Amino acid sequence: MFNRKRCLRPVVAVASISLVAGCSVLSDGNPDDKGPIIVGTTSAPSTLDPAASWDQSWELFRNIYQTLLNYPVGATTPQPDAAKSCRFTDSSNTVYSCELRSGLTFSDGHKLDARAVKYSIDRIRKINVNGGPAGLLGSLDSVRAVSDREVVFNLNKPDATFPFVLATPGMSIVDPEEYPDNAVRKGDSIVGSGPYDLQNYEQGKQAVLVANKRYKGFADRRNDAVTIRYFQDSHALAADLRDKKLDLSFRGLAADDVISFQRNDSKDMDVTEGASNEIEYLVFNPKDPWAGKLAVRKAVAQLINRSAIAHDVYKDTVEPLYSMVPAGLTGHNTAYFDDFGDPSAAKARKFLTDAGITQKVPLALWYTTDRYGSATAKEFQEIKRQLEASGLFTITLHGRPWNTYVEGYEKGEYPVFGRGWSPDFPDPDNFVAPFVGKQNALGTPYPSPEITDKLLPQSRRESDRANVVKEFGQAQRILAGDARLLPLWQSKQYLASRDDISGAEQSLDPSSIMMMWELYRKTSW
Repeated sequence: MFNRKRCLRPVVAVASISLVAGCSVLSDGNPDDKGPIIVGTTSAPSTLDPAASWDQSWELFRNIYQTLLNYPVGATTPQPDAAKSCRFTDSSNTVYSCELRSGLTFSDGHKLDARAVKYSIDRIRKINVNGGPAGLLGSLDSVRAVSDREVVFNLNKPDATFPFVLATPGMSIVDPEEYPDNAVRKGDSIVGSGPYDLQNYEQGKQAVLVANKRYKGFADRRNDAVTIRYFQDSHALAADLRDKKLDLSFRGLAADDVISFQRNDSKDMDVTEGASNEIEYLVFNPKDPWAGKLAVRKAVAQLINRSAIAHDVYKDTVEPLYSMVPAGLTGHNTAYFDDFGDPSAAKARKFLTDAGITQKVPLALWYTTDRYGSATAKEFQEIKRQLEASGLFTITLHGRPWNTYVEGYEKGEYPVFGRGWSPDFPDPDNFVAPFVGKQNALGTPYPSPEITDKLLPQSRRESDRANVVKEFGQAQRILAGDARLLPLWQSKQYLASRDDISGAEQSLDPSSIMMMWELYRKTSW
């Protein structure tokens, strides 16, 4: 059902962006010359084509492409952007209609109409890239361009979450004349209709954004240019912040640096802390001879000390998590604590011996070396220490850079691996549905008919999302019982910015994607 790579982005992660004024790039990257705003991150795009991306690439897409619906500041439900209005036109939540704004064009001047919307959605499903956003469209039967400005989506089953899906950057509208219908677009350029144009892009280094004068939507852009700089190392990111080469950090800061900035070690820096729905978890590959055994998975679940990870590794910049649905969302519970309680070597040993396993269990744990900051390696070292201290496991650790790491888990190469999740939309559905089914965001099939065929369809009939506690409570009890996934922690969100930058608090949408258009210099406005 789902296969998506837009995973964990710890609260201590940071993004590097430098703003560019007009058509020139700052020569020294120093924001003191009052040029464009510079933001830093360790979260680099994997592709520039929305049809191929269900990952951190969305952070760039949100600012360059446009979707029918989006999230204005303070909104927790999607509101019209490229659309003038959208609504379900039937009582069963199976027909969804949108009327587009008049006079929409892409950045190259080509017309953006209902045909372009249909083309973009059909293209996602036709290309069906492994790891792309087609999995989000499981409830879509067909899409029709009724007129130049009206597009209608016919669903194959009731789905009250469909407006949230349309608001994700995965549903970005592309120019039919520039994007082939049967292949991913090549090259380092973008044709979109969002608040910014992509003026220049260097993979893994920077993205230069300048104002798109043709943009028509709800965004009230408060700057003319942004350059996003991408870092592979948390310490380099923090150093550039201290050296005033960046205006703001978004993702990638190590916990020690967050604490340092909070203590105001840099006198001209402000740190904004907020809630976040981002989570980290372990994934067990059922095809592995050891990780595929339920007793082994339960033993690991019984031994993991989340509090030690949160305190010793992340310096309490994250919170222990015992539920795949994070705190703050409908359906959050403590299913994993209810099943396993506090860490216990004796209980873990009993799981193994009851299954006839008396030898030390050899397990290989994998993590990405450059996606989430330097604390990831320390975290997995702590997990290794905890498991081996029980006398029940022999653990080997392996790390890979993000691009090759993704390829590895999609091929099923890893017995146990670290993943994270930053929600596509703020609903408990998005913390359960993506992980189950034959095709999912984990890269390994996870059949769970009780969840996919009963609980999720029941919950999607309910327009009032506060009334789905029962369904997601049951789903999480199933997940805990299978122990295929093991939630570890829930992040907080930190933005470190220079004291002359405003808009940071308003810049994050409900999925913790930064809306660059909210940032501005106090001295410039």
